[in-house]
Amino acid sequence: MPAPDEIKKLVDRFTLHREEYLGGNYNETQLRREFVDPMFKTLGWDIDNEQGNAEAYKDVVHEDAVRIAGTLKAPDYGFRIGGTRKFFLEAKKPAENVKDDREHAYQLKRYGWSAKHPLSILTNFAEFAVYDCRFKPEKGDKASLARVKYIRFEEYLDRWDEIASIFSRDAILKGSFDRYAASTKSKRGTSTVDSEFLKEIEEWRLSLARNLALRNPDLDQRGLNFAVQRIIDRLIFLRIAEDRGIEEYGQLQKLLTGTKVYSRMAARFRAADDRYNSGLFHFTPEKGRQEPPDEFTLSLNIDDDVLKEIVQNLYYPDSPYEFSVLPADILGQVYEQFLGKVIRLTSGHQAKVEEKPEVKKAGGVYYTPTFIVDYIVKQTVGRLLDGKTPKQAAKLKILDPACGSGSFLIGAYQFLLDWHCDWYAKNNPEKSPKDVYAAKDGWRLTTAKRKEILLNNIFGVDIDSQAVEVTKLSLLLKVLEGENRETLDRQKKLFHQRALPDLGSNIKCGNSLIGPDFYDGQLSLFDADEQHRINAFDWQTEFPAIMKSGGFDAVIGNPPYIRIQTMKEWAPTEVEFYKSQYVSASKGNYDIYVVFVERCLSLLNSTGGLGFILPHKFFNAQYGEPLRSLIAEGQHLNHVVHFGDQQVFSNATTYTCLMSLTKSPNASAQILRVEDLEQWLETGRATKGNITAKNIGRDVWNFAVGKNAKLVAKLVRMPTTLKSLSHLFVGLQTDADDVFIVEEVRRKGDRVLCRSKATEQEHWFEDSHLKPFLKGSVNIRRYKLTDVNKRLIFPYEHRDGKSRLIDPQDYGRRFPLTWAYLEANRERLLHRIHSLVRTEWYGYVYKKNHTRFELPKLLVPSIATGGCFAADLAGMYFFVGSGGGGGGGYGIVLNDDVSESPHYLLGLLNSRLLDSLIQATSTPFRGGYLALNRQYIEQLPIRRIDFTNKSDKSRHDRVVELVERMLALHEQLPQAQTDQDKAVLERQIATVDRQLDQLVYELYGLTEEEIAIVEEATTR
Repeated sequence: MPAPDEIKKLVDRFTLHREEYLGGNYNETQLRREFVDPMFKTLGWDIDNEQGNAEAYKDVVHEDAVRIAGTLKAPDYGFRIGGTRKFFLEAKKPAENVKDDREHAYQLKRYGWSAKHPLSILTNFAEFAVYDCRFKPEKGDKASLARVKYIRFEEYLDRWDEIASIFSRDAILKGSFDRYAASTKSKRGTSTVDSEFLKEIEEWRLSLARNLALRNPDLDQRGLNFAVQRIIDRLIFLRIAEDRGIEEYGQLQKLLTGTKVYSRMAARFRAADDRYNSGLFHFTPEKGRQEPPDEFTLSLNIDDDVLKEIVQNLYYPDSPYEFSVLPADILGQVYEQFLGKVIRLTSGHQAKVEEKPEVKKAGGVYYTPTFIVDYIVKQTVGRLLDGKTPKQAAKLKILDPACGSGSFLIGAYQFLLDWHCDWYAKNNPEKSPKDVYAAKDGWRLTTAKRKEILLNNIFGVDIDSQAVEVTKLSLLLKVLEGENRETLDRQKKLFHQRALPDLGSNIKCGNSLIGPDFYDGQLSLFDADEQHRINAFDWQTEFPAIMKSGGFDAVIGNPPYIRIQTMKEWAPTEVEFYKSQYVSASKGNYDIYVVFVERCLSLLNSTGGLGFILPHKFFNAQYGEPLRSLIAEGQHLNHVVHFGDQQVFSNATTYTCLMSLTKSPNASAQILRVEDLEQWLETGRATKGNITAKNIGRDVWNFAVGKNAKLVAKLVRMPTTLKSLSHLFVGLQTDADDVFIVEEVRRKGDRVLCRSKATEQEHWFEDSHLKPFLKGSVNIRRYKLTDVNKRLIFPYEHRDGKSRLIDPQDYGRRFPLTWAYLEANRERLLHRIHSLVRTEWYGYVYKKNHTRFELPKLLVPSIATGGCFAADLAGMYFFVGSGGGGGGGYGIVLNDDVSESPHYLLGLLNSRLLDSLIQATSTPFRGGYLALNRQYIEQLPIRRIDFTNKSDKSRHDRVVELVERMLALHEQLPQAQTDQDKAVLERQIATVDRQLDQLVYELYGLTEEEIAIVEEATTR
């Protein structure tokens, strides 16, 4: 698009007075006012906040100057959308050389990299440079390094579209900025600030731990972890305070000269105690404080060189970090990963850092994205604040019961700060001098008011004492945002208070799920270390006023996701306790998050609400039935955002939802199904609907909304399901496939030559002990079984109606070829036999001396792109139930009293109609796959046939006829020798498919409108 007239005028004016502007007397402030501000107004930015948005939601933030290293200052502009900063712009006077000056480029890149922005701008209007800020900035880098655009002012008119398509406000709202950033991202050389800072503090932890263990032989493991964490937290706090102008710059840097570094550092810590009053710096007993002071860390011995190296790396030019713009959520992400490891002392009192067992089993630590935190906070805290005054808001109690590094509490606190500031700005702020004061960019809350809000409203618990301290650190830094030494000193004189609150009564360490009753008079059975790990927590004692008043107003967070199979390895007693004490843990191999939901519902007051991000697996899993029942009976469900196969956590494969519950009953729940996460983030687009409370029960939660919701409801209300007509059984639960599954090569009489994955050699086996073997979606397809060349070694026999392993001593004599192979793999075999006994693999119910696998059956893989059923009516095939590189599957054996043909059932199950139901209700996975697990398949509605009704019987027989035709066509297809033959067969298959679908629509009584919905919902 052509450049607007305003830009033409700016270019003409700059051209006309160029020599004057390039002279040293024309300063940066003039440039910003006369050129940069008008330029970005033209790009759609509300530079002067003419819309009167609250401080938190201004388009553009003009940063207060902060003296750093004597010369640097905060970015001139921060451009934001909905309160989220997108990029920085640093302005220089025209006399400065933007193209070649390394210092200017390094300064901007430090800001952008520290704030984790992909792009930022450096300009003097004469030159316009765009930098990729994902490169870790290094002192001495050329100015051109990581620069992705350079435009001279003479080119603005010709290249305006290029600028506007990325940096206009409208372009950012439409995603153009993010797409451009993604397209310019280098595959090499980029390094995010969180990953680099994590490496940095992990190195500090290791060096401090090793030195403390060496120089302090009486220090135990818990004391060592505490000391290392506190020293790092204190250094980070003071260093951030320096860059924000709260502390005099370079105070810690002065420690680099001279000796006795730690004793001088301890003096700085004591001075901070006097200034801030936080638990982070609490060294002497004080009246009214719950937590005991730290009376030992300041007396520890630490070598000077260890501390000097840490401090050296905190300052320019060695440090690439610009702490004044380091976002709280980035610091939280770093600490979340940091807390995944712990220091262990060896028998020789040497320090080792290792991953915590629960983190190792979970595959790492997953930090909740900021947009999820913001959404949950708005849904819970936002609703609580609606229509309230600050006096009423002060009574609200908000809890995160597994607060980790504090991301949800920071989000809730920030929401409260913004809400209060906006309320006062609209309600005669001059009348509330204790609460707000006028700054040059609008009204700000006083430090006293920020402290008051934090102490009144924010509460957290975590089982990890280090996590508790990190949460406190993050909240304390949030209290100080926007403050400097002058404002703090002024407010201290006004209110006679130190700058920060003591959070010991708000953020506590304990096990949210286990109270003192866990021990039940058996305390002596648990040693001190075990009691410390269990960390029983009494809610009534720890939060007496809140619990006495009925409980919390809001519970928010991301509870841990840990299956009990994993927990049993380090917390077996707790696993059994949960089963006995919590309804939600009463069935199957539950996950700990279901217990958190139940516990936190009990912590809410009568009008309270809960907002969690959770795996949505419990909607359908058997272990989720008790929790579904609990929620349904109390009509607690209020709001669900179902992400399906959209992955919220960037480094995990957990499929999640956002769930909002209320203590009071709801007549219905709002459901949002998100098909495109990016679109939802940008526009809020999702399929929305409401589910009445009477349709939310203990059975599988389908939550079908949108155009097909009525049809889904109609189908699921049908009286007959597949479960009532058949028995579904899972395939072999094998964990030693490389021993028991081989691949057939050729046959000779009653012997078969097979290739073994275990030995990568060929072996002869007895034919009677080999069974054709299938692997889920690899071999089970719609109407057909493919590439069946694997065989299961089956050394069992049927006697007296039972199946058992053949006696080993007799086996070697009778079947030497097979036994030789099994004997060579004895160790795995013994493990496998144990597994078979444990899972009752050979203890199934038998009919006529046959296993379930040898009965006529239908087959379905446990994962596919839609309805996918095949037939094994000869009972030839065994199949895997889980794993096995291709997924598992289920067998479907019809009950003896079912009159309908298996072919009839096969036609219904593979129809578009039931496929659309699966699409609407099953759990989706990436790649378009859907779960076809038992809980989904069993609930499929089956249209029964009245064989006394000629019309009904005729439809049944026609379905059977078409299915038989379909099976025959699928058998012929692999044998087609020419492309023409193949095309003819495929057209015939498509024709039969359409005929079957029409018959099924008739059988289920669908209207034309309903048929259109089904056709649109499926792609086959």
